[in-house]
Amino acid sequence: MARGSSGIVAGLTAAAVVAVSFLAYQASASAPDSVAVPKPSASASASAQPTQKPKPAKAPLAVPEDSGTGMRVVYALKDRRVWLVDAKGQAGRTFTVMPSPVSPLPGVYQVGSRTGSVKGSDGVMIEHVVRFTNVDDVAIGFSAAQDGTLASPDPTSRTGGVRMKRADGDAMWTFATVGVKVVVVP
Repeated sequence: MARGSSGIVAGLTAAAVVAVSFLAYQASASAPDSVAVPKPSASASASAQPTQKPKPAKAPLAVPEDSGTGMRVVYALKDRRVWLVDAKGQAGRTFTVMPSPVSPLPGVYQVGSRTGSVKGSDGVMIEHVVRFTNVDDVAIGFSAAQDGTLASPDPTSRTGGVRMKRADGDAMWTFATVGVKVVVVP
């Protein structure tokens, strides 16, 4: 009789496993969407959009995207900032500048002339003058005051110098030879 009872126990256990499995299946099939694991469907997977990763925040000192390509000097009027960009599009240096009352329009220019040292139109001795355009007969160019200051030019004068610190002027002088592209962005 012991032998028969073990068969009954095995049968009851098998029946219980089948019953529990069936009930678990029914419960998952009838669960609300907020609880059930989503099941992919043919129509849903065909129209599903890939999940977009958030764009990384742009580095605050990154070269402006609308400044072209290749080796260039980029001058952002609003930011009062210059980038010296190599042929691969990488900024080797960026720095702030102090613009004069006369500014160029956004556009693409090229270095037309350079002067080592001269008295600026505002009377300040400047060095490493890199000119790239004229606006209403006013020469526009980058320069550094020989005393190393980054002073604001006289706002009542009609000057076009974009002043920078002496170390930045040295870097500009080395980088911006005649013919190098200058891109002015808003």
